[in-house]
Amino acid sequence: MPKRVLQGVVVSDACNKTVTVRVERRVMHPVYKKFVSRSKKYAAHDEDNRYRSGDSVKIEESRPISKRKCWVVIEGPVDAEPGRGSRRPAAAEPIAAAAPAARRRRRTAAAAGAEAEAPTATEEAGGAA
Repeated sequence: MPKRVLQGVVVSDACNKTVTVRVERRVMHPVYKKFVSRSKKYAAHDEDNRYRSGDSVKIEESRPISKRKCWVVIEGPVDAEPGRGSRRPAAAEPIAAAAPAARRRRRTAAAAGAEAEAPTATEEAGGAA
């Protein structure tokens, strides 16, 4: 019996050597006789981590590779070379580590009391508040 081959779109590439592929099929509704899109997601093996979200791929049935992975990606876009860079896009400018961000300090009861006792600038000038 030949192995099934399905075509779909990669929706997730977060796992190592695994992509999630959404396969859509059109079926006729039993009552309304209109065609309805049904989709199912398959976990497929991607040995070289070459496919990214949005790529259109073909997957083929195979032996069980893990608990829920029994499909292998056999074909995809031409520009998908092995190890296509890091998953996250590189930042244009490195984050400056030398200048730490100013942190907000939580006011303690003692600090709040000291501020309440200190006169403000308008009270020192004798202005009515």
